This record gives sequence, structure tokens and C-alpha cells, in this order.
Amino acid sequence: MTTKEQWILDMDAGPIFEQIGRNVRMLLARGDLHPGEKLPSARELAGTLSVNPNTIVHAYAELETQEIIEKRRGLGTFVREDAPVETMRKDMLTQIAKTFVNEVRRLGVETDEAMAALKEAWDAG
Repeated sequence: MTTKEQWILDMDAGPIFEQIGRNVRMLLARGDLHPGEKLPSARELAGTLSVNPNTIVHAYAELETQEIIEKRRGLGTFVREDAPVETMRKDMLTQIAKTFVNEVRRLGVETDEAMAALKEAWDAG
């Protein structure tokens, strides 16, 4: 499924269960995780990420409430076939763009200069 390197956890960036949820949504949005794919068990993922299994259970419960994943009795936890991947991707992109725009406006930069900086950063890789 995924490797430890694909998971980004920052102990100073808010609750870990929320970060795990964001990671699952990000993995889906960029195509590293697919609808219908089985997720690691709570115990397995907890071991990979060195967190308490209850944290994973909490994250999975939130994702299930958001209708992104589902538990299948006796089989495990899976990404729902109808997970709103494109909507998540668009929402994430919009939020990132809003953050960029807000920061640029706080800096007092005009649109042309901001777009040039964005293009330069994009081209730099």
C-alpha cells in the first residue's frame, strides 16, 4: 500500500489522528492510494508510524464518518469505491491556493509578482 516515507507526521502540527486523516486524503488525491484498496490494520499502521493504535482507530473512524473508507467485517478497512477523490483533490488545491493568496496579500505583493514567484518555484521543482 504505502511506505513510511509517504506519511507526514509533525508532533507540533495538531492532533496526530487528524494528520493521519489528511495523509490518507492526500494519498488518494495524488493517486498513491485508490478506491477499493485495503488499508493497513490499525496495529500495522501504528507500528509503521510509531503511534498508539487507538490513534489510528480514531483516524479511521473519522474517515469512515466522512465516507472515505469503510470497514468490512472480517476483511479489514478499505477505501470506499465511491470515495470523492476528485472533490478531495480540488478542495485541497483550492485550500493551498487560498493560503498562498492570503500570505501574498499580507506581504503586499501584486498579482503579477506573486504569479512570477509561483512559476519560478514551480520551475525550480
